[in-house]
Amino acid sequence: MLAIGLLVLLHEGGHFFFAKLFGIRVEKFYLFFDPSIWKWDGSLFKFKPKNSDTQYGVGWLPLGGYCKIAGMIDESFDTEQMKQPEQPWEFRSKPAWQRLLVMIGGVLVNFLLALFIYSMILFYWGDTYIPTKNMTLGMKFNTEAKQYGFKDGDILVGTEKGEFKDFSADMYRDLSEATRADIIRDGKAMSISLPGDINLLGMLKAEPSFVRPLIPAVVDSVMADSPAAKIGLQKGDKIVGINGKPIDSYNEFTDQLGVLEDMMTDAKSQADSLKIRTATIVVSRSVESGVRSEDTLAVTLTPELKLGFFVQTIAGLYEPVTKEYGFFESFPAGIAYGLNVLKGYVGDMKYVFTADGAKSIGGFGAIGSLFPPVWDWYLFWKMTAFLSIILAFMNILPIPALDGGHVLFLFYEMITRRKPSETFMIRAEYVGFGLLILLMVFANLNDILRWLGYM
Repeated sequence: MLAIGLLVLLHEGGHFFFAKLFGIRVEKFYLFFDPSIWKWDGSLFKFKPKNSDTQYGVGWLPLGGYCKIAGMIDESFDTEQMKQPEQPWEFRSKPAWQRLLVMIGGVLVNFLLALFIYSMILFYWGDTYIPTKNMTLGMKFNTEAKQYGFKDGDILVGTEKGEFKDFSADMYRDLSEATRADIIRDGKAMSISLPGDINLLGMLKAEPSFVRPLIPAVVDSVMADSPAAKIGLQKGDKIVGINGKPIDSYNEFTDQLGVLEDMMTDAKSQADSLKIRTATIVVSRSVESGVRSEDTLAVTLTPELKLGFFVQTIAGLYEPVTKEYGFFESFPAGIAYGLNVLKGYVGDMKYVFTADGAKSIGGFGAIGSLFPPVWDWYLFWKMTAFLSIILAFMNILPIPALDGGHVLFLFYEMITRRKPSETFMIRAEYVGFGLLILLMVFANLNDILRWLGYM
């Protein structure tokens, strides 16, 4: 809510700034919407300074915000005002170039804000990452990846586009578009041919995913009173099998738990559930002589199919690399980082128009899931910058009711020297507003279906 509130406030502030700059009257400036309910006007808070034409306030519906500009057809649908004679302080009386700047003001602020936040993140925290070439244990690949020639334990280095920086969405994008993947296998550098058009969304959504860092199934710590504690698992124990299947990594262990989870959906009774939860694991552990012995242990997993132990994280397995930036150095680096984020987001938009892409669309629940469960200033600012980039891009799309729709009609006017009729503008606003409402309903319905387990 803090991130969205900040972004909406500054977005509308961009419109407000240019409107005031050109002498256009702003009638209302609101964070969140204020639809009236019975005799209540919908404002949680409002005030109007002396000698000001603008009422400032906070509405009760946190779906965005608005800046009501006099003489403009917008989501307020104030058609009565448009029937009155044109006034010099109205939006419609100003030159097209001034109206254009008013309309792109919000997008401009959001875009510049994202670049500024990214720059300050790099200045304050630096850029900390683990290069994929330093992941000496290699990666774990799914069946599709192995069909292209990858093998478990391969270390991803890069593609013909260049060396991978870290294990991230950018790495996946490069792999999906690459015709060659450079790897290290058994200590030797080699290359694998790729088709150049692997479906990125399929790579990310696959279970298990196309590629993951290989994590050893070695116990690092055990939760108190957990099934792992009850069977005596200790730090340093290595799980090498479950239910008669060999395990070569923690990745495979979690995959097998996923198989049990699928079986749980078919359980007809509590007895069926208990049978699925009753597992045997093979543990390799050190003994006093220095050799390792294997023990087969019976265990009853929790109802959530958890054993109750932790392994080393990627950050614990490898030494991170940190690149620090001076104040002035951070700006070109932050701009490059933000432009790369925008490039990746725009490139991924093509997947929205596929069946899997439509299912991946999310609303407020999906936005909330981007943030960590505990407060973290670094992740807060990083996610806020990302949302600011999204808000800028989505608002500049040429859809009526969005800033981009108004910009499109202004370009039409500047090219043809003719204004679209007010009737046309009002109808276009209704169509665009209706599309946005449908999209919002669809996105939040996806969130609900994911929460219920249907997606």
